Amino acid sequence: MHCFFDPKSVAIIGASRDPKRGGHRILKNVKTGFQGGIYPVNPLCDEIDGLRCYPSVLDIPGPVDLAIVYIPARLVPGVVRDCAKRGVPGVIIESAGFAETGAEGAARQNELKQIAAETGIRLWGPNCMGLVDMVKRHVFSFVVGSIWDAGALIGDVSLIVQSGFLAAGFVVDVMSHRGVGISKACSIGNKVDVDECDVLEWLLDDPHTKAIGLYLESVANGRRFMDLCRRSGKPIVVLKGGKSARGAEAAMSHTASLAGHGGVVRGALAQVGVVEAHDFAQMMDICCALARFPEPPKTNRHRVAIITASGGAGIVSADFVDEVGLELAELSETTRKELARVYPEWMPVANPVDLFPAIDLNGPDAYRVAFEALCADPDVDAVLFHLFGLRPENDWSAVLAETIRRAGKPVIGWLIGRRDVLEQAQRRAAEEGIPVFRELYRATECLAAVVKQRARGNGSESELRDAHEVPAAAAAMLEAVRGVLDEHLSKRILAAAGVPVVEEKLVASGDEAEAAAAELGFPVVMKGLSPGKIHKTELGLVRLGITSQRDATAQFHSLMEAMNGTGSVLVQRQVRAELELIVGMIRDPQFGPCVMLGLGGVLAEVFRETVFAVAPLSRADALRLIARLGAQRLLDGFRGAPAVDRDALARILMTVGQLGCTCPSVREIDINPVLVSNGVPVAVDASVIVDG
Repeated sequence: MHCFFDPKSVAIIGASRDPKRGGHRILKNVKTGFQGGIYPVNPLCDEIDGLRCYPSVLDIPGPVDLAIVYIPARLVPGVVRDCAKRGVPGVIIESAGFAETGAEGAARQNELKQIAAETGIRLWGPNCMGLVDMVKRHVFSFVVGSIWDAGALIGDVSLIVQSGFLAAGFVVDVMSHRGVGISKACSIGNKVDVDECDVLEWLLDDPHTKAIGLYLESVANGRRFMDLCRRSGKPIVVLKGGKSARGAEAAMSHTASLAGHGGVVRGALAQVGVVEAHDFAQMMDICCALARFPEPPKTNRHRVAIITASGGAGIVSADFVDEVGLELAELSETTRKELARVYPEWMPVANPVDLFPAIDLNGPDAYRVAFEALCADPDVDAVLFHLFGLRPENDWSAVLAETIRRAGKPVIGWLIGRRDVLEQAQRRAAEEGIPVFRELYRATECLAAVVKQRARGNGSESELRDAHEVPAAAAAMLEAVRGVLDEHLSKRILAAAGVPVVEEKLVASGDEAEAAAAELGFPVVMKGLSPGKIHKTELGLVRLGITSQRDATAQFHSLMEAMNGTGSVLVQRQVRAELELIVGMIRDPQFGPCVMLGLGGVLAEVFRETVFAVAPLSRADALRLIARLGAQRLLDGFRGAPAVDRDALARILMTVGQLGCTCPSVREIDINPVLVSNGVPVAVDASVIVDG
């Protein structure tokens, strides 16, 4: 990757004299900041913009570290072969017309993939906007050069963006309108070779990058991506496109990406401590906040102090603090005494700290006193401050910045006032390293992202696994079967693997049904197992509340009749439950085997809430997965019900995940429902699908 980020010479293949052409803009951008050798390539020109032009990359006399290609798609494979022959280690292909356009373009892209595999040349793109390095002033892109004219700020946030024009427009927007500095912006397009993992790995070691934001429509290697995020010492924020069914269709037509299940992606990101963003500006804003405060808090508390000059703004801020999962701090006695010095006698000290009367009484110095007191308060973990009516000559940012540095805790601000003054203030704040926003909710949610961030850089996937092997008996049973397994066989396999299952017996006659029911103890449940049929309830093959042997015989014959005499009947002890859950395993095309947990029964139909994690799961992973389910009050025991045994549920999740990892033939596992009885989870229905 050195050839892309630190080349000593660059060839621009498709350089043009026409200012309206992308090849001209690329050349102008490279000349603006790049200090190495620059070689335009165009067989129709001898010279462009004062530089000698070469008919092909093969004619360049000196070494070439990087080639930037902007020519018609049909010519690209031949030019890339020339680059490989010439010994160019890396090529950025900014031309469009590949897999995003249909079958013909996909064939060209496959040819590029083959060239890379055969020659070892690294290919960035195609269908991308290339690379912008603000620190080195490298603009290897046809993005308009106005990023410099707009007074671009050099910052410590780097971006990896799959969409080309989004990368260009977004970089210009955040730097010219949002007062945000960028270190690097990497548009990777169709990812024929270089993908987000390659770029992310480079940025993790980049001394000029403190936080990383990614917009992705697909993840080329989900497990490598997770491992990089897990080992990262830097905060990472991801905006994933194509999570909905319609969004996935759009991603297919845009960059020929296979967009995975939205819940799987969300679970994978949460599992490795990545923050998920929901729009582009939010992604950038959260990145900026995390870049200023990249260290996870030393406390598990999330106590926030609010300093304002408006009672109403303080009330709304308190609402937002609660909404994002933070809490209002109880101010220490020392802080209360300090605030009382500047407050009028009639006004009690409280949080939010409303300073309007204090400022009216003591002038702007009241704000400084209160700000320093809150930042120093040991009972305050973070501060949300408001600034109203700023004046152009008021250099408040340097004063606050020194206090924030001494405090060593997250402090984020909300600015309101005249647009021209705010733009100057936001820029000064960025230069001082103070995250400030012009929307109150955005300031609050960025503060939450900073305060709630988890520890990072804590090892690779293999180091995080708990030792948990699938018993040989379960593996042997899976080796011997194929297809959609019936409920009884599915649960026998799960039981052999260590999943607790309901007591049951398979019966072949009315007499056997009577005996089984008596042995299990009434009431019992009887189910018809029809070959190839999974959804028994919909087919009328589940009978609940059977309380006598006579009824058991009658239900046996009724079920056999409903199955036209071709199935079998299962008799189960009826479990009295406080809660129904669903546990499952699917194989995601981007992340592989993934474990699912959700609400079962009627609640599943009403709330449709599920959470995912990528297998294998450690105990900590499984417990965090359980904690992400929204129905925590139900899990903790609602209205006197026993709390769910979370360790027992975690063991089920770990076992199901390990089955998926250890037995690649298992395509899907569905345990629905897992009933929680006296707090203990037990599988009462299940389906396992094994590929042939």
